[in-house]
Amino acid sequence: MDVARVVRLWSPLAASWLLMAAELPLLNMAVARLPDPKVHLAAYGAIVFPVSLVIEGPIIMLLAAATALCADMRSYRQVKRFMTAAGAALTAVHVAVAFTPLYDVVARDLLGAPEAILEPGRLGLMIMTPWTWSIAYRRFHQGVMIRHGHSREVGFGTVVRLCANAAVLLAGSLHGGIPGIVVGASATATGVLTEAAYIGWRVRPVLRDRVAPAPPAGEPLDLRSFLRFYVPLAVTPLITLAIQPLGAAAMNRMPRALDSVACWPAMHGLLFLTRSVGMAYNEVVVSLVGEPGAVPVLRRFQTLLALGTMGVLALMAATPLAAIWFGDVQGLPPEMADLCRVGVAIAVLMPGYAVLQSWYQGVLVRARATRPVTTAVVLYFVVAGALLLLGDRLQAMPGLWWALASFTIAGVLQTTYLGLRARHAVRAFAAA
Repeated sequence: MDVARVVRLWSPLAASWLLMAAELPLLNMAVARLPDPKVHLAAYGAIVFPVSLVIEGPIIMLLAAATALCADMRSYRQVKRFMTAAGAALTAVHVAVAFTPLYDVVARDLLGAPEAILEPGRLGLMIMTPWTWSIAYRRFHQGVMIRHGHSREVGFGTVVRLCANAAVLLAGSLHGGIPGIVVGASATATGVLTEAAYIGWRVRPVLRDRVAPAPPAGEPLDLRSFLRFYVPLAVTPLITLAIQPLGAAAMNRMPRALDSVACWPAMHGLLFLTRSVGMAYNEVVVSLVGEPGAVPVLRRFQTLLALGTMGVLALMAATPLAAIWFGDVQGLPPEMADLCRVGVAIAVLMPGYAVLQSWYQGVLVRARATRPVTTAVVLYFVVAGALLLLGDRLQAMPGLWWALASFTIAGVLQTTYLGLRARHAVRAFAAA
């Protein structure tokens, strides 16, 4: 194995993640130029986006699960049954939050959202109803395609999604009179629905021609064994994503609350862009780490990737690039752009440890040792939550800065723990 093979598998996945990450900057650019941008950006950043992410949390790791497990048709059908049931149940949760009085409990009481953004947030969540099931269907079948060597189609699917998203944003921007939250949420929902339809079409020949009809002898996948593998894995993003509304709730209670939550889509969008290429590395590790000679090659690649992504943020923070990105490109007013510029400097380590987390988690998933992944994310949640509560008490700085510092410190500790727990599996794969 050589680095070129890693790049061939990683590059279409990274392109897919990058295109997906481009959604938030595009949304921010459109909404920031529509009427009442601060209110609608805050509604999306403090309510619609974090709540939607938390609800979809249990099905995010279907991509890794399908990549690791769907080698045959019996395993495919077992995981698909779970995907269908989980997608339906979580969509019902989304409907309950968006369309019933439960919304007021979540948005007003738990998140502490300002009164001005409550109704736009409610409307945005209603529009986002198709989000969870579309994500479940799409990520499951993407994992099947990656498992069977069709990662390029995953990247094409993201192009389809981004085009649909951009078309809605462009139409809303040209109209000029549609509320920003309607334009943004409609674009996001349309994008995921379109991508799910594309992936469903592209996976059919893979299922017909590449997926074995029966499992290897002695390796059947039943519901019990799947849940034993998947539940610890699923808890990981659920806990990680739960920190997003907790962060929004904390920012709502700290200095410069409305500015902080209005900045969050633009800030999160940039961080997602730089972290996304590292997130794409997880499936590469799952696919390749068991092959002879893979460990040193994968380690060399991840070092270059981590340094490169951190370097992008460091360059932006140290030069006028951050002001250009947030002000001229994203359309934020000067005081909000300056708030984001300092935030970039605080978060400079995030893309680097995202790469390391993908390495350690990929090794553990390939070894079918998913419990440490859950423990690590519990550690992240506890540390970040404690720091956010401390920030609420101290009121020492704008909420955006404190939240980013809390997430960074917790992420470094999470990565350190994963490294300690994965070291034996790394040695075993290196010796194989």
